[in-house]
Amino acid sequence: MFSLTYVSSATQLFSDQDLVQLLQQCDEKNTRLGITGMLLYKDGNFIQVLEGSDENVKLVYRSILNDQRHHGVICLLEENIAERQFPGWSMGFRNLRDVDIKEVPAYSDFLNISLTSSILQSNPSRAQKLLSIFRLKIR
Repeated sequence: MFSLTYVSSATQLFSDQDLVQLLQQCDEKNTRLGITGMLLYKDGNFIQVLEGSDENVKLVYRSILNDQRHHGVICLLEENIAERQFPGWSMGFRNLRDVDIKEVPAYSDFLNISLTSSILQSNPSRAQKLLSIFRLKIR
């Protein structure tokens, strides 16, 4: 199992509708490729953890590098892992006005969970630590 974590900036701010559309596109593609992980977005900035086979993770990452919606893509961490840290693919974002967003498959409430939550405190992986740092920096 292979894990890759990167950060990037959006070339334009994403609207709520853009984020929902991105969530649905990523969920479909990642399911097909056996990719799990988490994508977080806040104020034009992304951080994403991708997990899966080395080949498929790098395939998705290359497509992100070529995606015109991203710039300033920086790979933070690449590592082999014994097991998935994010067994279901999900995406978290804040400040959506659409109250039905929680009904969209693959949406994560990660950015709304308290940093002192037992979920985040119990033996976090390096990827989870990076995601938590991202949460702190965007508030």
